[in-house]
Amino acid sequence: MLKVGDVAPDFRVQDHTGKERTLSEFKGKRVVLWFYPKADTPGCTAEGCGFRDNFTEYEKRGVQVLGVSFDTPAENAAFVKKFSFPFPLLCDVKREIGVAYGAAPDKNAKYAERISYVIGPDGKIEQAIGKVQAKSHPTELLGTLPGAKNR
Repeated sequence: MLKVGDVAPDFRVQDHTGKERTLSEFKGKRVVLWFYPKADTPGCTAEGCGFRDNFTEYEKRGVQVLGVSFDTPAENAAFVKKFSFPFPLLCDVKREIGVAYGAAPDKNAKYAERISYVIGPDGKIEQAIGKVQAKSHPTELLGTLPGAKNR
């Protein structure tokens, strides 16, 4: 995994709509990059729905939420439609983002590891989370971000 303070590697990949997305397009914004193993499976659904249910609060804090898996645009589009996700799902079918961010050991990995990063407006890693509880992670992560009630 990348470490806090590392520069987040840029990427160029299609999202679930087929639109090409890059990390650099979000420069100046805080980004949550959450990797999940497989669209429309129980843990990934719980995590995605958690981000969906907290999305308004992420938006209020100026945070862009991006999900990443090795699923195809069609698979992720069906996942978005089924659960009404209001954020892009990135389709890392070549595993390039997964390998660069340590969510996969190599390009032959079948699934991404369930890990997350918070990338600061300056493009550096602010948080690297290697142990994620799918159901509680989106709410817990929100509590660590600027603008949280506890801060």
